[in-house]
Amino acid sequence: MSAPAPTRRTVVGAAVALIGATPLRALAADPVVTCHAGPYSGMRMAGVTAFRGIRYGRADRFKAPTAISAQRDVLRAVTPAPACPQRGKRHPQSENCLALNVWTPSVHDAAMLPVLVYVHGGGYAYGSANDEITDGQALAARGIVVVTVNHRLNALGYLHLAPFDARFADSGNAGQSDLVLALQWVRANIAAFGGDPGCVTLAGQSGGGAKIATLLAMPVARGLFHRALTMSGQQITVSEPDHAAARTRVYLAGLDVAGRDVAELADLPVERLIEALETPDPIERSQLYFGPVRDGRWLTRHPFSPDAHPAGRDVPLMLGGTRDETRDFFDPGSVEMRRLTWETLPERVAAELPFPAPPSAVIRAYREHTPNASPPDVFYAATTDGRSWRPQLIEAEERTRAGRTAYVYQVDFTSRTDPARGAFHGIDIALLFGTLGASDAGTGTAADARALSERLQDHVIAFAQTGRPDRPGLPQWPPYDLDRRATMIFDTKSRVENDPRQWQRNMFAPYTYNQPGT
Repeated sequence: MSAPAPTRRTVVGAAVALIGATPLRALAADPVVTCHAGPYSGMRMAGVTAFRGIRYGRADRFKAPTAISAQRDVLRAVTPAPACPQRGKRHPQSENCLALNVWTPSVHDAAMLPVLVYVHGGGYAYGSANDEITDGQALAARGIVVVTVNHRLNALGYLHLAPFDARFADSGNAGQSDLVLALQWVRANIAAFGGDPGCVTLAGQSGGGAKIATLLAMPVARGLFHRALTMSGQQITVSEPDHAAARTRVYLAGLDVAGRDVAELADLPVERLIEALETPDPIERSQLYFGPVRDGRWLTRHPFSPDAHPAGRDVPLMLGGTRDETRDFFDPGSVEMRRLTWETLPERVAAELPFPAPPSAVIRAYREHTPNASPPDVFYAATTDGRSWRPQLIEAEERTRAGRTAYVYQVDFTSRTDPARGAFHGIDIALLFGTLGASDAGTGTAADARALSERLQDHVIAFAQTGRPDRPGLPQWPPYDLDRRATMIFDTKSRVENDPRQWQRNMFAPYTYNQPGT
């Protein structure tokens, strides 16, 4: 699908305004690459050259993006671009956020190294390509080109305005269309950075994994990536148009725009758009949810319902999660968790399971299988298995039923800096990137964490190279099937287990999974 030409105020400025243009001769001492998008100067350190803040697109608010025009002067790409406007800690922020970062061990266009394009997490509401924990320096040093991508989030990326104004027909999937444009930039330019445009692995954690599962269902993305790695992030279904429209109505009312020309939103201060995200969701017990929409343009059906979308079946898939996902969502040290009792546990479990399993029966099963578990232990296990692990299992099963390859993993390695968090949601990010010293890594920097990080990187790089996560010198990792259900367990002693969590799988199997938010 081609992006429409801008017809309204463009919210991104020229790339030169932020990263500056410099004559080529002034940068003779710096690594410089020249690609279709123009010449860029990076910064080399410890054998890896980093290029930060490269603009890949521009966009009118709520419109599909368009590519940045090529420039002639060298742009010094050493400063990250702002994150998309959002609530929270990430600054600076700007709608002028369609940018990416590249780390490469070789700036020679004949190197043809595998490429890993990473999509950040944070659901569809938060996140940045510039986080310390996803710095690509250490991973690129292992012989792979690493790219991290910023794109539009929350209402800026997923507000479904199409039913209210045909001029915003792409608004419900604007964030996904940004990722498509970023992948098109990679295909056109990454060879100049030493990467192979025919060997691109798309990876992402949490919301990043969900965005990748959605891209697997978007025909416009077909051929732009050749392997996929989703980490604790699944997308069985996307928002139905009526649900998305109901959320849009509530959002417009919160902005006092209901019943008026929705084009007014294009000129409102972005701060007002972000403040209105606090509006209660009309469908679920949460703040307003915005995510991909089955809009009939970018998405015509769901990614993994009723089966694995045909558009993505030919892409080898590696997917997994962590053993204690929800210990990251609910603080083990909080008053709420410390006061949890067997009497109050059923209501708490029921509120978090995305299907109508009787909480008393679920709790009874966990108590029978883990008799020494406390109420918080059972809460974390049941919600992780039902809310986080179950959709991963569905995706692996649907791939298998379609006769396609999936490799499944589970991280059992527990936090060394905060043991109560266990193998929490996101602990595999630092293991993948080798950023064990990042403030939120949780892994510690001892020999066991370093060894596991290298092992995980070995498997991912092998997968990026060949579509298989094993090679000579690595443990054999069989593809997932419905009989053996082989799963790689990443821990101090990694191993393959067949059908882990079998009794949990059998307990939850009768219940239809409902994708939260959709």
